[in-house]
Amino acid sequence: MSKFLLTYHGGSMADTPEAQDAAMAAWGGWFGSLGAAVVDGGNPVGASATVASDGSVSDGGGANPATGYSLLDAADLGAAIELAKGCPVLAAGGSVEVSEALEMG
Repeated sequence: MSKFLLTYHGGSMADTPEAQDAAMAAWGGWFGSLGAAVVDGGNPVGASATVASDGSVSDGGGANPATGYSLLDAADLGAAIELAKGCPVLAAGGSVEVSEALEMG
């Protein structure tokens, strides 16, 4: 098994308490369906900045900043992609970037 970083981009925020409850239920259901594959459920992220090699700082993420992350176990990239296809951020208009976390050492 390998670890995969899921980086969430975009997606709309629920604007009513009922919609917020439904969104939380969707996330809870998805994480529940993933079972032991969830290494770290992650968190949403807030403001960010990008530090360039010359030390300059700009707004983080450019046109498509990260909005959250999770860490999963999967057999390979294809399996991780299949797990990501059920992510609730997709139903909210967002996207999921799936990246293998390489073991060092």
